[in-house]
Amino acid sequence: MTDVSTVTDTAPQPRQPGTKRPRLFARLLRAGASSVVATGFSQVTLIGLLATGASPTLASSVAFVAGAVPNYFIARRWAWGRQGKPHVKRELVPYLCVIGLGALASVGLTTLAGMITEPLKISGFTRIIVLDVAYLSSYALVFILKFTLLDRFVYSGPRALVSAKT
Repeated sequence: MTDVSTVTDTAPQPRQPGTKRPRLFARLLRAGASSVVATGFSQVTLIGLLATGASPTLASSVAFVAGAVPNYFIARRWAWGRQGKPHVKRELVPYLCVIGLGALASVGLTTLAGMITEPLKISGFTRIIVLDVAYLSSYALVFILKFTLLDRFVYSGPRALVSAKT
């Protein structure tokens, strides 16, 4: 007889009873809430870096990562009900591709705003506000597209619940 507590299974597991995927509206609200939390991390990072004189490209890049890391863990668990170790090819790589598009939008718009504010001689607090608005605008523009891609392509298949035991 095999002792179940000593079996290590790294293959994807089917959904556990009672761990069904949240409904679409609930996923959307939860993903939105996790994005708000991530945006808070990003905002603190962006404004702090811009206030210390960092370039818009550097500040928005670091700020995006500062928000993307906690957002991955919060949204994966709370919005899409995923647990355990993620499958690299089916979940992590597609996730990175989707958020990479969001990063391009955030960094691109912030960099563009920086290029526009330079010749206009906008500086100090006003420049930080202009750059911050550009950064936040990209989040608003990309959220629904990002949510749709994550919901339909990254987290659409059966949950890959992997045993935490090694």
